[in-house]
Amino acid sequence: MQGRRLNVRMNDGMEAPAYAHKGDAGLDLRITEAVTLESLERKTVGCGIAVEIPEGCVGLLFPRSGLASKQGIALANGVGVIDSGYRGEIGVSLINGGYKAVTLESGTRVCQLVVMPYVPCTVVQVDELEETERGFGGFGSTGVR
Repeated sequence: MQGRRLNVRMNDGMEAPAYAHKGDAGLDLRITEAVTLESLERKTVGCGIAVEIPEGCVGLLFPRSGLASKQGIALANGVGVIDSGYRGEIGVSLINGGYKAVTLESGTRVCQLVVMPYVPCTVVQVDELEETERGFGGFGSTGVR
């Protein structure tokens, strides 16, 4: 299946983002420098690439599950958003949620870029919202079972 074109500009010596396996949704992104993160420390590191997200799409950065589950490394902002008009280098804010310091070498795959279409909305101010079965029930209102 043919997808949309993603133009990528890379710093010298960087590998192009790539899908690890056929059918993967995310392109693996690598960091440009070694970084050591102490427990609960955050640092922003460059990925050495800039992308041209197609208009009508958004680039979403997700953490790699192996780094999170094995070493406690995740994205400090949960999910990163890259708008179609942004042309600068992609940077990732990493956080060490583990108890020990972790060193990541230059070239380590730290996150995945997923490009998805989105639906722009027209914001309309109203006095009331349509009622639903759930209504105003917030966090935990539906239980856990």
